[in-house]
Formats: sequence, structure tokens, C-alpha cells
Amino acid sequence: MKFLQKPLPFVKMSGTGNDFILIDHRQPRIVPELMSEFARLVCRRRFSVGADGLILIEDSDQADFQWRFFNGDGSVAEMCGNGARCAARFAYMQGIAPAHMRFLTLAGIIEAKVADTNVAVRMTPPRDFQLNRRVTLTEGAVLLHSVDTGVPHAVLFVDDCEGVDVCGLGREIRFHRDFMPAGTNVNFVQLLENGVLKVRTYERGVENETLACGTGATAAALLAAVLGRGSSPAEVITSGGDRLTISFDLREGPAAANVFLKGPAHIIYSGDLTAEALL
Repeated sequence: MKFLQKPLPFVKMSGTGNDFILIDHRQPRIVPELMSEFARLVCRRRFSVGADGLILIEDSDQADFQWRFFNGDGSVAEMCGNGARCAARFAYMQGIAPAHMRFLTLAGIIEAKVADTNVAVRMTPPRDFQLNRRVTLTEGAVLLHSVDTGVPHAVLFVDDCEGVDVCGLGREIRFHRDFMPAGTNVNFVQLLENGVLKVRTYERGVENETLACGTGATAAALLAAVLGRGSSPAEVITSGGDRLTISFDLREGPAAANVFLKGPAHIIYSGDLTAEALL
């Protein structure tokens, strides 16, 4: 594409299996009107770098930095928990921000703390709790719950995560008229021993199951607590087998405050994008 005249440095990172391409974009290289298409092309697996999302780190006059976050299909997302943790570690390692930082997203200002490979982020206050929603699907009605943890999430509690058709059922709920026009992410949650949750997520914008979803894990933990099935701190096992910890103060309403998402954010590799990555 015309806007990539010379190689563009990037870092590939993984937050419990949720993978992202991160670019220091404080010196702009990609014009805003082409960013969505750039994200879609570079996030293609096998044909380009491949990732669940693209994160561009830019200057901000309100915080240590701001990001532009794009899903793998090129759509813009307000927030991404695992992406936020990766962005925080990237910014710290690049000298863009201190270990305890604040950065601007479309969901608001996010606070993060980096401690080696572990990163904790303070999530935006959850909103729009809706319990016991009956949604009619092709094969019958299901009972689910929903909450916005920066982006919208539907949560279904199931007996066995492994037996769920995550893509088929998740896609139908994601595009269901009850969640239009924005659609929703969909989480299938199994309660394990000692209050541990196992979560599989169909992620909006990726349009597939992802190996982890930070905002989805947060939604699952909050709704489990609201329904009397869990408490804080909650431990979540992701599809990829890694673990996230969600802590929060539950309030009447229902509502929650001081919501933190903590887990590893790993650097996989760094390199230079060439124009051929966008063919």
C-alpha cells in the first residue's frame, strides 16, 4: 500500500493468548483514513503478521499516551483488556511511560501498573448490567446475562465449556437483533472448584473464538459475583490455558468499582513490516 514506503518497526505481543501487533506511532506513518484497512491487512494470519488486533501508540495531552485500537477485521473497539495490558508493557519498555501509567482509550483513561511480565489494569467502571435475558435462537431460547466492561459482553453459564459450539452459537448471539446495532461479544462460562471460572469467548471484530479476552473474563467474573456464584478476587482460566485475576468491589445496583484485570503480557518477537505484508 502506498503509505508504507519504508519498513515499519513493530512488536508482536500476547496477553494470555490474545495476540496483538503494537507500533510506536508517535511519529505518524499511517494516515487515519487508511488505518482500518491497514489493520485488516496486517492482522491476516498466514498472509501477514497475523493477530487479534492492532494497537497504535500515540502522544496524548491528557495522559502518558493514547492508543488507537483496531480489531482484526479493521473495526474500531472502545476497549480491550488484554490489549491494554500489552500496550502498557510495550509503552514501559519503549520508555514512553513509567511503570505506573495512565493512557487514553475510547472507553476513557486506563490506569496500568507493570511489574516485569505481569501487568494490572484498572478497567473502566462496568455499566448496563442486565440479568436473566431470554434470547430466542434457531434451536430454542437461552438464558443469558450481559454487561458492558468497556465493550458489550453477553455471558452464558454452562455445565461444560468444551461441549459448546462457541463459533456457531457465539456468532448467532453476537449478531442477534437484541444486541443490535453494535452487536456483542459472547462468553461461555463454566464454574469450577474453589470459585475458579473457565471462559471461552466469541469475540466481536475477530469473528471467531479467541484464546483469551480480558473484558470477557472481567464480565464473567462480575456476573458470577452478582449472581452469587463467585467473589473477588476471581481466577479465570482462558481458552489458551493461561490464568487471569479479576478483583473488584461489588456494589448494589448491581454495580462494581475498583475493577482490576491482572495477568501476563509477553513479548513474542519484534520486526519490520514491509509493503509486501500488505499485499
